[in-house]
Amino acid sequence: MEGEESSGAAMDAIITQYDTYEDFLDSQVTSLDLFYLEDDELARQLVELGYRGSGEVLKREEFEARKAAAEASRLSQRTQQKILSSAGKELKDNFLKALAVREEANRSGKMTSIIFIRDKNTQGQELSGYIDYSHRLKTEDFEVYFSGKKKLLPRPTDLSFYNWETHVSTSNASPNYQVIAENSSGLLFKNKRDRKILNVDPKASPGDNSTRNPIQTDVYTQAVIYDHITRRKT
Repeated sequence: MEGEESSGAAMDAIITQYDTYEDFLDSQVTSLDLFYLEDDELARQLVELGYRGSGEVLKREEFEARKAAAEASRLSQRTQQKILSSAGKELKDNFLKALAVREEANRSGKMTSIIFIRDKNTQGQELSGYIDYSHRLKTEDFEVYFSGKKKLLPRPTDLSFYNWETHVSTSNASPNYQVIAENSSGLLFKNKRDRKILNVDPKASPGDNSTRNPIQTDVYTQAVIYDHITRRKT
C-alpha cells in the first residue's frame, strides 16, 4: 500500500514538473545514451518502452491522463474561488460589514437583498433610495466601496431614487425585482424569481422569506437592509 502511494506521489511530481511527455522522456535520457545512439527520437522510444532511462517508467497514456486530470482540477478550483470584493478588507463600519456578510449569497443568487439608504451626496443634497444589491454587485466594482474610496449611494437607475432638494423621483425594475409603486400599502417590490412581495414599510411585515435589518452606522444618516431568501417556484 505504501509502495503504491509513493509511486503515485512520484507520478504526480512528474506531471507537475514536465509540460509534455517528450520533456519527461528527455529527462530520462542520459548523455551516454545520446552518445551511443546519436538519435534523440530513438532514445525517447527506448525510455518509453522501458529499456533505457534513469528513473520512473511512465506510459504516454498515463502521463496524458494524469496531466488532463490535473488541469481539470486546477480549472475547477479556479472557478470555485469566486473572489469577493470584500475579501481581505479591513471593514470598520457596521454597514460595510453587513454588506460583506451578504456578498457571497447575493452573488450566487441564494439571496437578493435590497438596501435602503438615506444620506447626502457630495453637493450636500439629501438622497434616499432602494438598491438591488445583487444587481449592483454584478454591474460594478464594489472594491471602491469596501476599501472606503467611494460611498455607496442610490442612483436614479436604482429600484427607487429620490432627491429631496431637486424633487427628482425615479423607479426602475431590475433583473431581480419589479417595483409596485402605486399601492395603498406604499412601496412594494415583487421578486421576479419566486413572485414573493417584499414590503419595505417599517410598520408592516416584510413578507415571506424576507427580513428587515436596520443598520447602526456612523457613515449614513439611515441604512436598512432587506434580505430575501430566494426560493424558485417549482
